[in-house]
Amino acid sequence: MPEAQAFKGRLSFEHHMTDLMDMPVDMIDGSTTTLRNLANGGRLLVVNVASACGLTRQYADLQGLHSEHDDLTVVGFPCNQFGGQEPGTHEEICAFTEERYGVTFPLTAKIEVNGPGRHPIYAALCAVTDDEGHAGDVRWNFEKFLIDVDGDVERFKPQTLPSDVL
Repeated sequence: MPEAQAFKGRLSFEHHMTDLMDMPVDMIDGSTTTLRNLANGGRLLVVNVASACGLTRQYADLQGLHSEHDDLTVVGFPCNQFGGQEPGTHEEICAFTEERYGVTFPLTAKIEVNGPGRHPIYAALCAVTDDEGHAGDVRWNFEKFLIDVDGDVERFKPQTLPSDVL
């Protein structure tokens, strides 16, 4: 994992940011890309998502941010590690998010955000300390990581409304 310098809920990867931005990501449609390609020169809001969670309604706000900000790409990382709240297949996840919330932002293949099977992107992101001093494991669905164009990462707890992130 890259060495990082954390301060005031932010993390700067400096030279190692290239590693995070260039890690391969399997998308829900079966393709593979990187965060750099998804960002397209702008900011990223990385969120672990679930379809059967009390916070699932945040999909609507995430879609709003994605639609309203040309310099921001929301990326949803479906995860079933919290109460089994994302049990669906990739096809079921796509159908649910499109039909219920009109989601057009990119979704990855289902991943693990904690534990020995943690995706490498989340291994790097979990080094970030939020404004309450929490670093380490993702606490629940809809934890958010804002990555700016300079590679700085800011972490937000799951209950933080997407509109309060920007």
